[in-house]
Amino acid sequence: MKLHGKNVIAGETISAADGYLTARGDLAKFEEATEAQVDLAFEAAENAFPEFRRASAVRRAAFLERIAEEIELLGEELLSTANIETSLPIAERLAGERGRTVNQLKMFAALIREGSWVDARIDRGVPDRKPLPKPDLRRMLIPIGPVAVFGASNFPLAFSVAGGDTAAALASGCPVVFKGHPAHPATSELVAGAITRAARESRMPPGVFSLLQSTRNELAIAVVKNAKAKAVAFTGSLRAGRALFDAASSRQQPIPVYAEMGSINPVFLLPGALRERAETIAQGMKTSVMLGGGQFCTNPGLAVGIEGPHFAQFSKTLQELIKGALPPTMLHSGIVQSFEAGVKRVQAIEGVQATCSVKTADHNKSEALPSVFATDSSTFMKHPTLGEELFGPSTVLVQCGSPEEMLHMAQGLEGHLTATIHGTTEDLAEYSALIAILENKVGRLIFNGFPTGVEVCASMQHGGPYPSTTDSRSTSVGTAAILRFARPIAYQDFPQAALPIELQNENPRGIWRLVDGHLTREKLQYADDISA
Repeated sequence: MKLHGKNVIAGETISAADGYLTARGDLAKFEEATEAQVDLAFEAAENAFPEFRRASAVRRAAFLERIAEEIELLGEELLSTANIETSLPIAERLAGERGRTVNQLKMFAALIREGSWVDARIDRGVPDRKPLPKPDLRRMLIPIGPVAVFGASNFPLAFSVAGGDTAAALASGCPVVFKGHPAHPATSELVAGAITRAARESRMPPGVFSLLQSTRNELAIAVVKNAKAKAVAFTGSLRAGRALFDAASSRQQPIPVYAEMGSINPVFLLPGALRERAETIAQGMKTSVMLGGGQFCTNPGLAVGIEGPHFAQFSKTLQELIKGALPPTMLHSGIVQSFEAGVKRVQAIEGVQATCSVKTADHNKSEALPSVFATDSSTFMKHPTLGEELFGPSTVLVQCGSPEEMLHMAQGLEGHLTATIHGTTEDLAEYSALIAILENKVGRLIFNGFPTGVEVCASMQHGGPYPSTTDSRSTSVGTAAILRFARPIAYQDFPQAALPIELQNENPRGIWRLVDGHLTREKLQYADDISA
């Protein structure tokens, strides 16, 4: 498939460039989007919104499934293009990521086809109630309008053009204006073509999706500040995420920004677990740190244990494993430069011992040297740099002098996506205070595992307290992500024919509803019929 290198607005390729961008592999020259094109994309999205939000759930579900089919029809070209642009391996990574992308779309299609996600609530009126009549109130979630979605560098498919945020927004009934990541513009164009074809074949309004390509910060801010945008979804750095959040907050009409930013995902190693399997845990830790070149948002960037022979054995084993680790190829040279600068900052801290791979990194291939840093809790707490995300294959080992020191350190942590506890049943009972602390610090607690590997399902929570995200109440993975792009509306004393079908007495879709305080899927035939 020949790449055109143009921005895609409402199904049409638009020629008007504010410069050009290229990515690894020089697959094509891609036009930089203009602010005028931002306006065109959101105007098209706003025009599409009334029709798209009223499209039946069955139609929207079929649209999502058609996108999945079109992505699969791209075949090996999609995988080879993503491989050229990101250096991620095809068999070990990109094929699985394509499967995740397709399955996410199908998952949201199933969610909206079933329909209960709208959280319908009905409190029937009581006209003869004294001293005042009780009104008939019916509440449900509806889509908020055009959504701006930003692509992530580290997931060219699953967190990109047709990734989880786009799937969730389209499922809710919101058109999407997508800002592609400059690290993989060719991959973005291919997937945008799949969405455009699916929209056309599903007879969706053209403005339901647009793709804007750009490297410019000003363009990203223009996307967020466009008056027609109603929400923003972003995955990336703390600096960039905070800039978008501040821009959205400064608008005349502020809008929510769901930004997933930085996380070091601490791992706490309790005495019983280390006594039983210190070396096994070190092996798992090394695998998790190295997975994807350490470029996962769930990379375990911190491991904490209590001073003693078993923690010493864990530390020694992990350091030896990192010494022998092969330098991974990173997504692009900019990430390597940032990683190396971060390594130098950490190495310069007094009281930190650094261990790096003894292999040679090839900068022409954007390779990075795996590193592990060892220190004590007092040094860690004195230097905020040690608690910041170092995006790449590295982790920090922190030795505490006592259980109380470990709790104190945990209490001082900022918000993160995950925290992991390795322990025995007895450990959990003894360290129950640690669990209580971590519940207020993260969005997902893991027991005797590792944080890399995020299951896409209804119960997944991929989001945590600031600065890991800007809104800890939401998730960017799993079906609950749809709630980001919906808002509640209540109808009071409306006639049946004017109500959305989800709130009508007949309940033609058979969804679960909360009726007078009772969950039911039954239809309501008359005023005093309360079905439990």
